[in-house]
Formats: sequence, C-alpha cells, structure tokens
Amino acid sequence: MKLLRFGPKGYEKPGLLDAQGQVRDLSGVLPDLTSAHLGKASLDRLASLNPAQLPLVAEPGRMAPIVADIGKLICVGLNYSDHAAESGMAVPSEPVLFAKATSSIIGCNDPVVLPRDSVKSDWEVELGVVIGTRARYVEVEQALDYVAGYCVVNDLSEREYQLERGGQWDKGKGCDTFGPVGPWLVTADEVPDPQNLDMWLEVNGKRYQTGNTRTMVFTVAHLVSYISRFMTLNPGDVISTGTPPGVGLGQKPDPVYLRPGDRMALGIEGLGQQRQTVHAWDPALIDG
Repeated sequence: MKLLRFGPKGYEKPGLLDAQGQVRDLSGVLPDLTSAHLGKASLDRLASLNPAQLPLVAEPGRMAPIVADIGKLICVGLNYSDHAAESGMAVPSEPVLFAKATSSIIGCNDPVVLPRDSVKSDWEVELGVVIGTRARYVEVEQALDYVAGYCVVNDLSEREYQLERGGQWDKGKGCDTFGPVGPWLVTADEVPDPQNLDMWLEVNGKRYQTGNTRTMVFTVAHLVSYISRFMTLNPGDVISTGTPPGVGLGQKPDPVYLRPGDRMALGIEGLGQQRQTVHAWDPALIDG
C-alpha cells in the first residue's frame, strides 16, 4: 500500500495510490495521515479498503510530506563505505547519528531554497524508514516489526556549514527545505527486503548517484535497534539511512555544488521519485 498526502500547504488531504497509479482520496476515512495511523491495526484497516470505491483525484497537485506530524528526522552519516571514502572519512565502527530540524521537511517536489550566502549545498538520495510502533531498546531480530514503511529522502546538506563551521553537522543539515520526503509511504509489506533497493540521483539530467541499499554498512534492522538505545523512536519518526557515493562534495577533480536553477531528480526502486528545482534564498518560497 502506498499512502500519501496531497494539496497546498495548510490544506493537505490524505490519499493512497491505487494499482493503476491513480491517487484516491482518503479524507472520508480519516482527516489526515498522522502518526496515529501508522500502527498495524490502522494500516490493516486502510489495506482492507477497496481503492476503487474511494474518490478519484484527477489532479492531486502538490505532493505533501508523507506524514502530517513527523516528530523526528534522524539521519545516519557515512553509512556506505564508498561514500565515506569519497568524503575523505573513515568507515565508522558504530552508526554516526545526527538530526535534521523538522522545519527542513518539505514535500517531494517542493522548491529547494538555498540558505542565504550558501556556496556548498549538496544532494544525497537516501532510504527513509518510517516508524509505526514505539521502539525502545528493541533487538535487531525484531526491529523491522516496528517499521510502518519506507520512503525516499533527499538529505540536502550545506557542506561549509556542516564541515567548516565548528564541527556540528546539524548546522548544514537542518536548513529550511533541506528535507524532501515522499512522494509516498510504501508500507513494509511491499518492501520484503529493504537491503536490496536500487537508488539514483541526477542533477540537470546528469547521473551522479547510482547505488543499492545492499552496500549499507549498517542495515535498516541494525539502525532501528541501535537508535532505539539512545532515544525512543515514536510513530511518525523517520530515519534517513545514508547515501551511496556520487555526492557533489566527492566529484573529481573539483566538487560540484547546487546553484539556483538546478533541477534534481532522484528515486528508489518501488518507492517513487522526487523532482526539485533549486532557488536562491527567498522566504516566500519557504512559507508560501
């Protein structure tokens, strides 16, 4: 099942994608897709619906963030060994964790707005893991039972802020619009093996990233278990699990960074695609 939210900011509605790739309106069943609807009982109820009996949305317009109340966006750094190498960093012995501010979260095709005076903004296609059941000190063997589903995340990063401004990654990761998620949440039953998903990213039609989740240093199950030992993972929290090689920082002979007018396209097998246009600093594009 592919769950989604659509509509302009402040007027989003819940929906699902039917087998023909059409959006169906769920607002007659639930007011919005929130963390309260990600548990097994709620997902089973939604899965029992006949999509053909739900209103067809001919023009869904904007695809909104997949859950209305994402509580935490926890990210994993250097989780692909070849990406660590291109970044000039060692493969970590334990997962590297950092957080993106929830104010960075946007719909999958919303404008990406560069921070004022940004010169080193970068891209990162990543597998997002959406928590469905509260997880606290869970074992690896049971960890995937706490996952509601998966999504595409673009972990945009301002490298100067991240690496040259005092050592805190959060500075370069949590900028407004730097967390596109979606287009939909694919429930875990449709992703039997999250460690075998092809992923890619292009900028202005040029392929920069091509990878597969099987090359992760730490698996999804390991990450859910590990993170649950440092904080409670609540329904609606999202874990962004790291990126394969090909980021702008790692380009040779010189890094390549995002500029206004650039167009990104990215996707993960079975989880959909995102498309974003990069804009210079303009708060109206963030708030509008």
